[in-house]
Amino acid sequence: MSEVIVALDVPTADEAFALVDTLEGEGDFFKVGLELFTREGPRVVEKLIDGGKRVFLDLKFHDIPNTVARAVASASELGVDLLTVHSTGGADMLRAASEAADEGTRVVGVTVLTSLSPSAVEEIWGREILSLRDEVVRLASMCHAAGLDGVVSSALEVESIKRHVGASFVVVTPGIRLPGGDAHDQARVVAPGEAARKGSDYLVVGRAVSQADDPAGVLRTIKAEVCGESVRS
Repeated sequence: MSEVIVALDVPTADEAFALVDTLEGEGDFFKVGLELFTREGPRVVEKLIDGGKRVFLDLKFHDIPNTVARAVASASELGVDLLTVHSTGGADMLRAASEAADEGTRVVGVTVLTSLSPSAVEEIWGREILSLRDEVVRLASMCHAAGLDGVVSSALEVESIKRHVGASFVVVTPGIRLPGGDAHDQARVVAPGEAARKGSDYLVVGRAVSQADDPAGVLRTIKAEVCGESVRS
């Protein structure tokens, strides 16, 4: 069954832990991304883990293989469950990342950001994209061959990834929005239930929860939709 990860996309540790406290009893898996980690550093991760929470460290490492390997090793020492690298860093970098991770840390490769449309990808890569899904599957296959545990992709590509790479290959899906919710800066979004039905292993939800009047209630609704249930108000 799909698990829900709540993104702590806030600028300070105080705001992050206020949200964690608000969600007590509803959420225990949290994403720490660039904004929060850049300001607060490893201590925010350590405090989450010391408090019994699981952490998805989403820093999207993309550098020469040796540098990425050392960064992955450092993140593994913190005890994070999931960690991202960019799949476009190349096969050597991906292998180095996989080999540097401790057994308890799964490394997943970011394929195509869910904020990017097909036309944006064409502009970046300088060529015609006949199928964005095929491009994502190609990158996922490269990550799998390099020994990574999975990838980050839109739910729109999950079924193809699982079919070509294998059902056990982990897929983390951002761009999750409740029906009728604001897509914000995401181009390829889906509802929680749809993502779960397509086979996403982890659903990352951010502003839909953090900016809600009742974050715990919204998270409860998302988890219920993932399970195919309804929530009574």
